[in-house]
Amino acid sequence: LAQSLLALFASSLAISLVFAIIPLCHNVVVLAVVMAVAGLAMGCIDTISNMQLVKIYQKDSAIFLQALHFFVGFGALLSPLIADPFLSDTNCILANGTANASSNLPHIRKSLVPHHPGNLSHYDLPMKGMVVTRVSYAFWIMALINLPVPIAVFFLLYKERMVPCFNGSSHPLLSADELALETRPGDKDELSTASQRPHTAAGHEDLFSCCQSKNFRGASYTYFAVHITGALVLFMTDGIVGEYSGFVYSYAVEEPLSVGHKVAGYLPSLFWGFITLGRLISIPVSYRMKPATMVFINVVGVLITFLLLLIFSSSVVFLFVGTASLGLFLSSTFPSMLAYTEDILQYKGCATTVLVTGAGIGEMVLQLLVGSIIHDRGSYSFLVCGMIFGCLAFTFYALLVFFHRMYPKPSPELDEASPDKAAVPEDTGQYQR
Repeated sequence: LAQSLLALFASSLAISLVFAIIPLCHNVVVLAVVMAVAGLAMGCIDTISNMQLVKIYQKDSAIFLQALHFFVGFGALLSPLIADPFLSDTNCILANGTANASSNLPHIRKSLVPHHPGNLSHYDLPMKGMVVTRVSYAFWIMALINLPVPIAVFFLLYKERMVPCFNGSSHPLLSADELALETRPGDKDELSTASQRPHTAAGHEDLFSCCQSKNFRGASYTYFAVHITGALVLFMTDGIVGEYSGFVYSYAVEEPLSVGHKVAGYLPSLFWGFITLGRLISIPVSYRMKPATMVFINVVGVLITFLLLLIFSSSVVFLFVGTASLGLFLSSTFPSMLAYTEDILQYKGCATTVLVTGAGIGEMVLQLLVGSIIHDRGSYSFLVCGMIFGCLAFTFYALLVFFHRMYPKPSPELDEASPDKAAVPEDTGQYQR
């Protein structure tokens, strides 16, 4: 837990530093390195936060995962609104003829959108002169907004006596079993006893314990199959989130829809808005509904939505309706899949790492793939690709359910009191402080 919190502190602090540095980058190579550091930090935060929620709350983690990913969607919805007042509709460099050149911007944007760009050589934009952009303020505001996060993580480290220089008089923030939402009567004493063990003895596992070969000895093929199929489902669904939010604008402004640029600009915001709304709705729903059922509803809903988008591909109204529907169905797929897979694998936390990695790769790869296909085949292939990815996600989910049924059940002595309650792990003290 100490290693995880230290990694969260370093990563969240790095994000604030990166956002403060970005406006000062005047070389594309330096900017690329800075953005790579930001991506590394965000990947660490994504993996560790999901993994720790699973390990701490176990059977109850589905609710907390839905809440976590609601704030992910809320941030994705809010940050463009913060940046929007600082974006310029005119050229950002003042020079002779700037007034005439600025009027060329809409024509240049329109020429760049289709999959066969038009001739841009007759448009002039000044490349030298006084820079008048205010977009730097947006990055600095985001850096300040993020700064309370590493401060809060450091406070938690301090209260938990995990800061080497400041571990003297502080009292732990949480008592022995406050983190356990549901505790069997016979387990309270066990939890209290476990919490009294020395912290060094309890914390024998580290961040890389999932990668150790001893965890794979004697594992059945279904153990690996559950990891792989779960990661492939998120590879497809998170890839759909990335490619749809990235290319729905380009699809809308091309024929046959030919939506105006300003109206088409609302589509990504609508998509992320309904993802955020869906995750908010999923918090109470996940308390009543099993994660497996939620994932099934999600993947079927994605399939049906893409099918209707293909059928009504010439309707602008249904494009907006379908975008909202797709956002709702994709919203809870990630946290529900994490909760479902970890439930199968007895909440070790290792599956979370594999699933988060698979989702990140899917979001990167499918955007590149769809972008190249749209360039060669036209805008209609955008919906066809989404339909194919949705079919693959459903197929991999069906395989996951199949391997779940074949996966060996935990031995009765691990869970003799209640068949639907996960056993308290031996190192509970690590997470009960």
